[in-house]
Amino acid sequence: MTTTLDLLDKLIAFDTVSKNSNLELAAFVEDYLEQRSFTVHRITDPSGDKTGLYAEKGPDGDGVLLSAHTDVVPVEGQSWTKDPFRLTREGSRVYGRGTTDMKGYVASVLSLADRAEASKLREPLKIVLSYDEEVGCVGIQQMLERLAPMLGQPRACFVGEPTEMQVAIGHKGKAALRAICHGQNGHSALAPNFVNALHLATDFVSELRSLQKAFESNGNTDPAYSVPYTTLHVGMLSGGKALNIVPDRAELTFEYRHLASDRGKDILDQIQAAAERVSASYRPRFAEARVEVEQYNAYPGLDVAETEAVIAYAQKLAQSNATTKVAFGTEAGFFSELGIPTIVCGPGSMEGQGHKPDEYLELAQLTACDAMMDRILEDLSL
Repeated sequence: MTTTLDLLDKLIAFDTVSKNSNLELAAFVEDYLEQRSFTVHRITDPSGDKTGLYAEKGPDGDGVLLSAHTDVVPVEGQSWTKDPFRLTREGSRVYGRGTTDMKGYVASVLSLADRAEASKLREPLKIVLSYDEEVGCVGIQQMLERLAPMLGQPRACFVGEPTEMQVAIGHKGKAALRAICHGQNGHSALAPNFVNALHLATDFVSELRSLQKAFESNGNTDPAYSVPYTTLHVGMLSGGKALNIVPDRAELTFEYRHLASDRGKDILDQIQAAAERVSASYRPRFAEARVEVEQYNAYPGLDVAETEAVIAYAQKLAQSNATTKVAFGTEAGFFSELGIPTIVCGPGSMEGQGHKPDEYLELAQLTACDAMMDRILEDLSL
């Protein structure tokens, strides 16, 4: 625990809010792992301002993969009573941005790496650290082309997002989209003579709400989720330049989070059909009226079959008999799509502490995570 807390103290001090570079943190981790005989590869983003890391120690083989992200969410606009980038210990808790999401897990992984130096491994220990997870799993998507050939086929992957050390076997997939609505400019005194782009936008929102109602009322369900059906959510709507001008352009951003039983392509087809219905209703008055939908980011969900061996393996290592599914997204789906048996399990509570001011981690959770790491090391060792 002392080693893990010392590492967490160092990790929290790096301000790796997603808008910032993570290069200093990556350099620290790279040096730390190389000093412990790990082979470390940098996978730098196109800008050169951020990098992911892949590290491996031990003989060739399948082994076990531990995965985490290095970025954290912003602190601006939140009422912190403590320095978010300095680890503060009070009683049974440690405070700081990223303690729960998810530098506590990273510290536990690095502490394991330290203990692994003195062990003779019969299988490799593999570690992936990504960037820009908090802005839609962007970093891991940029890393995959180079990362996938290095990974091989680990027999298990643990993504350490906060699950209170429960074994999570599922989460929904997500897609982020924008819709551009095209109408006509005109003087507001003659507004009925023109096609208002905001009217197209609000009609499209109504279509999305109807689609949401259909998912809720008649769609597939999974009772393991607190919201057991696929959801659509409109987050932003903008348009217009002045009150006395009919707007010719409006933009809205929205998302869907879908169950594994609802294919993303089918949902997107329904959204495109809704956009065309709205566009068609305005074309008799303005031939160029249209709603253009663009999907600009997506990540896959995770849905591990109850019969998969990775679940029993993870339960044994985490000392937990239960399984759960989480409301938030993770990078786990990307590893699962590579054919790697993957679960999510890490210290802390996303619902209780994730993304909140005075974010903290219970020390008992960190202790439990370190104990799981010890069991992983024992399993990999001769």
